[in-house]
Amino acid sequence: MRYVSSCCCALALAVLLSACGKSNPAGTSSPTTYSVGGSVAGLTGTLVLQNNGGDSLSISSNGTFAFSTTLAPNATYDVTILTQPANQTCSVSNPTGTLTSSISSVLVSCVSTSTVTNQWMWRSGADDVGAAGVYGTQGSAAATNTPGSRREPISWTDASGNLWLFGGYGTGAGTASVGMLDDLWEFSPTGASALQWVWQGGSQSAGAAAAYGTLGTPAAGNDPGARAGSASWADAAGNLWLFGGSGLAGQSSEQFNDLWEYQASSAEWVWVGGSSSANGAGSYGALGVAAAGNLPPARTNAVSWVDGSGVFWLFGGAQFNADGSLAAVFNDLWSYDPTSGLWTWVSGSNTPDAAAVYGTQGIAAAGNVPGARLGASAWVDPHGNFWLFGGEGQSGGVSQQYSDLWEYSPGNGDWTWVGGVSAPDTGGVYGTMGSAAAGDAPGARVSALTWEDAAGNFWLFGGYGYDQGGVINALNDLWQYDPSTGLWTWVGGSSSGGAAGNYGTQGTSAATNVPGARQQAAAWRDASGNFWLFGGYGIDAFGAQGNLNDLWVYTPNP
Repeated sequence: MRYVSSCCCALALAVLLSACGKSNPAGTSSPTTYSVGGSVAGLTGTLVLQNNGGDSLSISSNGTFAFSTTLAPNATYDVTILTQPANQTCSVSNPTGTLTSSISSVLVSCVSTSTVTNQWMWRSGADDVGAAGVYGTQGSAAATNTPGSRREPISWTDASGNLWLFGGYGTGAGTASVGMLDDLWEFSPTGASALQWVWQGGSQSAGAAAAYGTLGTPAAGNDPGARAGSASWADAAGNLWLFGGSGLAGQSSEQFNDLWEYQASSAEWVWVGGSSSANGAGSYGALGVAAAGNLPPARTNAVSWVDGSGVFWLFGGAQFNADGSLAAVFNDLWSYDPTSGLWTWVSGSNTPDAAAVYGTQGIAAAGNVPGARLGASAWVDPHGNFWLFGGEGQSGGVSQQYSDLWEYSPGNGDWTWVGGVSAPDTGGVYGTMGSAAAGDAPGARVSALTWEDAAGNFWLFGGYGYDQGGVINALNDLWQYDPSTGLWTWVGGSSSGGAAGNYGTQGTSAATNVPGARQQAAAWRDASGNFWLFGGYGIDAFGAQGNLNDLWVYTPNP
């Protein structure tokens, strides 16, 4: 047996440590450095990343990557995008942290941004009903984040073009958490967190109670509570407002008339006015006179506009009985001035279920007014006039849908019955897809989605109502209305109700893509003029019906 002297062992150990990049001259190790890396998916061009504002790394293929410069223990890293690839937008998940070892957890996801007009693209979410939410870390964007499936959420577009979503009835973080929600989400179509959801506040579970705090005082603990079907506005400063809706009082869903503001700069809610109790009676005051005591009665599914002066407008809506049947439907028009904090009852009746006064089609008159309705569709034209289409009312206790089109001029205070028929429950006249014609028009419906394009045209999608055959069902037809010609064009989707979604490939536009028939979804228009659609109650890719959480984008012709 051979023995090796201790001096030889020491020499061999020193050589070994030196070969490993380490030495131990005084019994201590010199610092190890750590690498920063991750993986890229969906890339079709060339992307340039940076770490801590330098160490640029050009990437032209999917797979793993690592920056060439390693960092000392406990150093921080911050991975950002210096250059986006052509016709794509890439986003970074897990971009920052402190190094206690080498990391490979930075995830870069790239999607196409090629402008393909008049085609739908499925951006994110599930293609089936009932999906739970993925919340991630509050306040942090991530490619995997997504709100759960839901109907009747509240939506806004802020001053920066970001899309916001609040509450609704659906699924929280787990499939067992189904009910009214109070979670607040933000989605950025562009920028550093492009095409990622951020959970900004509220609960991951259904049924959260409201926390009113002190009237007029913002606070981190304030929250409107779980609710659906509220009216919404965004002011010039980018603050988000909501009024009423169906919320939780005890164990049942009831209607509210509270007014809230969300101040995005401080991430705080403030209870601005109205009652903290359910089913508030409100107070009309004198017609046309603003007063501190004025307040619309509690309601849900009203429509809302913002005029050029920043004044908020509210029309119609309803109250429901405990069994879900209609109790009262309104046709009152209100304005709210956020500067003075005063409501004004502008037109319509101060009693529910009022009938319409159509007058002569195309002629404005002081006595004209749409009938009581909920879930109508609304637009604002380039001249600042408000437009209203369809919705649901009741006659003799029987629900009915409408297909009438109205215009309201804030300048003279008159309504005009512009088009559609005065009789309820009429089917659509579709004509030839893509061709406008005088006789074409959508059928009667409720809870459709609306957008305005850059040219001042109005767009309408889906809802629950009457198809070409006069059959009532969920719809997925897409229509365009040109106010200058008074003509409707059937642009896409099915002329028959109950159509399933055709999702195609996520992140890819295609002429055959189309969301499934649905109602009570969320809609936005971003700063680039794209239309966005999220969730609602409808039909998935497999023909099943329920709450959805799919996110779609549509780019109209410029």
